[in-house]
Amino acid sequence: MRKFLIEREIPGLGRMSPGEFRQVARKSVNVLRALGTDIQWVHSYVTDDKLYCVYLAEDAEIIREHARLGGFPCNNVSAIECVIDPVSAG
Repeated sequence: MRKFLIEREIPGLGRMSPGEFRQVARKSVNVLRALGTDIQWVHSYVTDDKLYCVYLAEDAEIIREHARLGGFPCNNVSAIECVIDPVSAG
C-alpha cells in the first residue's frame, strides 16, 4: 500500500468538541471496515478550518470512495513520496 495525505476543508473544525470528533472518527472507522483491507487511516491533524489525514491505501480512488460514503470532504489527495525530518540532515 502507498501512503497518502488527504486535505479536507471543514469551516470551524478546530472548534469542534471532543464528542463531535469522536462521532466523526467512529463514522470514518465504520466506513473503513465496510471498504475492507485496501485502506487504513493512520492519523489526522486538525487546524482551524482543515483536516489533514494520513492514510495507507492501494490507490487514491478508494480514499475518494471513503470520503463519498462517509460524507466527508476530500479537497485534495496527494501520494506521499518520502518523509524527511531532522535526522535526514545527518
